Amino acid sequence: MGKKSIPALMIAVLIPIIGYLFLRTIGERAVTMPKKYFFDSVITKEIDGKLVTDTVWHRTANFTLVNQLGDTVQLYDIKGKAIVFDIFFTRCGSICPQLTKSMSKLQQGFKRGGNTRSMVVDTSVVQFISLSIDPERDSVPVLKHYADKYGVNPDNWWLLTGNRDTIYDFIFKELKIDKLEKEPVSPDFPHTSRFVLLDKNYIVRGRLEQPYTGLQKDSASLELLSRDIGLLVLEKDKKQRNKVLSAIIDLGWLWLVIAVLISGFVWYIKQNRKANS
Repeated sequence: MGKKSIPALMIAVLIPIIGYLFLRTIGERAVTMPKKYFFDSVITKEIDGKLVTDTVWHRTANFTLVNQLGDTVQLYDIKGKAIVFDIFFTRCGSICPQLTKSMSKLQQGFKRGGNTRSMVVDTSVVQFISLSIDPERDSVPVLKHYADKYGVNPDNWWLLTGNRDTIYDFIFKELKIDKLEKEPVSPDFPHTSRFVLLDKNYIVRGRLEQPYTGLQKDSASLELLSRDIGLLVLEKDKKQRNKVLSAIIDLGWLWLVIAVLISGFVWYIKQNRKANS
């Protein structure tokens, strides 16, 4: 092999190595995901002589309430989905109709099917929940009438009523709505236009600098929420994707083999030259 062949060989080997490093960098590049908001504790432990902190994020507690169909449901009945909450009451004449219409747009945005008529709501991706803050008046028949009025699809959208303390405790202790809002939220009647997003582990997610609001004038907010729902869906399959990506780009062992082969090849050429000189 001539001297000109060696640089060509090195280039041929370096190209896939550079490509591999590039793909690995892209694969590990952090996506701007909706952040986790609230944590319960921070655990510090020592690993290999180094102190490592591990945040225990607040996981919203379960509840038992009743939906517009009269079914008793629990939060933890929802598995592997993003969850979107809003807070409303049926007698509201101000922002609640806007929130319901915005939620309906979100639900319609997650459809699948061949054409407009055959498209159905994709219930595997996201669950919508509207919590009534006036449960004494918002009985099951009242919720059903309201849901029918606004074309609510019950397949993945619950309008919930039940014990008032259960609902209010969930709003303040679990969703922590008063900590999300910049303006004070009344503990006696938490009327807010904010939507709250949970991931599949029931952890509140979002963007403090860009809150999700259900007001119809805030179309950009709904677009952001819709996108973040999609990101959480991708996050749901993250471990499975990593197995596939590992099989494709995590080939460190292969580059070690290549390096050994190159070293052996170079040594063989040197020995050949010595024998011919």
